[in-house]
Amino acid sequence: MPAKRLSMQQVAAWRLTRQNLLRRTGKEGWLDTVHRIGGIPSRMMQAVELAVWARADGVKPADIRQALREDRTLVECWAMRGERYVLTSVELPRVLSALREYTADTARKSQRVNGRLVSQRQTDDLLEAIGAVLGQEPKTLESLAGAVAASKGQEELRALLLEGSADLLRPAAREGLLAFGPKEGEQDTFVRPDQWIKRWSAPSESPEAIMREAAKRYLAVYGPATFEEFARWWNIDTSAAKRLMRSLEGDIAAVIVDGREGWILRSDVEELHAASMPEGTVRLLPHFDPYTVSMAHASSSFMKEPYRPLLYRGDGIVAPAVLVDGRVEGIWTLEAKKNQTELQVNWFEASKVRSQTRAKVEEEAARLLDFYESDLILRC
Repeated sequence: MPAKRLSMQQVAAWRLTRQNLLRRTGKEGWLDTVHRIGGIPSRMMQAVELAVWARADGVKPADIRQALREDRTLVECWAMRGERYVLTSVELPRVLSALREYTADTARKSQRVNGRLVSQRQTDDLLEAIGAVLGQEPKTLESLAGAVAASKGQEELRALLLEGSADLLRPAAREGLLAFGPKEGEQDTFVRPDQWIKRWSAPSESPEAIMREAAKRYLAVYGPATFEEFARWWNIDTSAAKRLMRSLEGDIAAVIVDGREGWILRSDVEELHAASMPEGTVRLLPHFDPYTVSMAHASSSFMKEPYRPLLYRGDGIVAPAVLVDGRVEGIWTLEAKKNQTELQVNWFEASKVRSQTRAKVEEEAARLLDFYESDLILRC
């Protein structure tokens, strides 16, 4: 049976629907949405708040903070691509199990951190000590480094952690020994996730089974996709991603999108083929939104090529995007000024923007005003 041919417009409509960007969920469903989209990159906590805001009505920043700090139904940890992510607490043990199996093991090897050689023995000592000293009581980096050094009687471990914290802490996160706790002022804190999370449950499935399920979930939200795109999402070897896709042969089907082949769940083909975008759909997406992160290597059907550097700025930075009918047509900024907030939209081609589109941006701004309960000035 020949592969179905689809337009990028159909794909955009389907992806927006699957990510609750076309039809938003209510307050009761926002945690399920975070789970469905595979978590939210969290280099900036405001971006996490806005990624939820873009997909759910009735949610406030306080609801997200409560889920992270009190309910602990969300947790922040280094995850896919070595990036900071906010994930559901149910999902974190599964993600870490898959990462341990499928990503390169640098935790047990000598490495250079800020020009200093860290031996295999030191990395082993660090992992052992971090697992021993962390619990459900959050520790700042300074406190963690001191506790690690005291645990091993090696003062040099304290200096190592303070000088190269992220490179040395990521392996501990992958081993399930460390996650982020609530900030103390501007400082990160760290906890042991299996003690911090109220209902920690180690997965009973094998890492291979978990990753096969992850591939199906990825295609159900970010498809159609190639195995290379899935490999980039998880930062795993492309040959491993290809084997995973082949193991799903009975569950997936090939489709052609603007002349390019990709894979989708067989059960989603008809829904994807029927997908349509209400004309004039406008959405404001924050820094590092999963929708734009997933499209970083997409064709020019997603946005005009000359403007790509304005969205994807190097070092993994993804700017806030103005989506019009699923395409990126501009970027935007949000800046607090005294007693009000200014929302500035910078269109790629301002002279071509219709008045109806600007009116839709005003609707988004009104939602944002309600979300932050702050006076807002829109410059569009």
